[in-house]
Amino acid sequence: MAFDWFKRKAKNITTSTDEKKDVPKGLWHQTPSGKVVEHDELKRNNYVSPEDGFHVRIGSAEFFDILFDGGKFTELDAHVESIDILNFKDTKAYKDRLKEVKAKTKLTDSIRNAVGTVKGTEMVVSCMDFAFIGGSLGSVMGEKIRRAVDYCIKHKLPYMIICQSGGARMQEATYSLMQLAKVQAKLAQLSEAGLLYIAYLCDPTFGGITASFAMTADIIMAEPKALIGFAGPRVIRETIGRDLPEGFQTSEFLQEKGFVDFIVKRTEIQDVVAKTVNLLAVKA
Repeated sequence: MAFDWFKRKAKNITTSTDEKKDVPKGLWHQTPSGKVVEHDELKRNNYVSPEDGFHVRIGSAEFFDILFDGGKFTELDAHVESIDILNFKDTKAYKDRLKEVKAKTKLTDSIRNAVGTVKGTEMVVSCMDFAFIGGSLGSVMGEKIRRAVDYCIKHKLPYMIICQSGGARMQEATYSLMQLAKVQAKLAQLSEAGLLYIAYLCDPTFGGITASFAMTADIIMAEPKALIGFAGPRVIRETIGRDLPEGFQTSEFLQEKGFVDFIVKRTEIQDVVAKTVNLLAVKA
């Protein structure tokens, strides 16, 4: 008996059950442990897998929706964007790389500033987008943080940076490295004004970000099992010629060593940030 399982249509082979719909791309998400979760359920749980607690990497749009009351906020300095300062070229011209990533992500750079209320308390949040050249630190990130701090000082508001970055952006060379000192100088002014600064470290937080403002906050929070460090474990292992401790560079390991104050699940971040601000922030 013949089974008409397949039929040829144009140049493609399709099943005979044409009415069957393909599962929309992105409807399901599989975590590294193999757990599968439906996308809408994942979104409802702040992009944390209810099966194993895995924190799926998200961007500024999702973080702002999670943190700000009703997902409502005003974006600051949205027009500031990267340019090719040095006419840099590696495997691809930097200007072409920027053009492609801007079109793909619909972002102007690797960080966004927003002001809104978190459980009724107004504050400014800067959030990095790893999808934009690995959340790398360039001149625009430094300038946006500078402007965010100035806004906080002017309006007497607490400040938070959500960090997720591979480090400095090599295509901007020294201009990138200069941002470390620039941002630290502005955060010193924020501290002198008596205003709170919170850092929330996500997976991954590496390089110059970790070597500077990610680790100089008044309160340092981190997502569970986030990888945080300066150089990667392979580089460190080859440099010191020794095996590394188990769990090395995870947020839990750093908390044990005193580098991180709290491990905060994304499902609890709004409540924890609001409580921290209300407890520590100087009231105007």
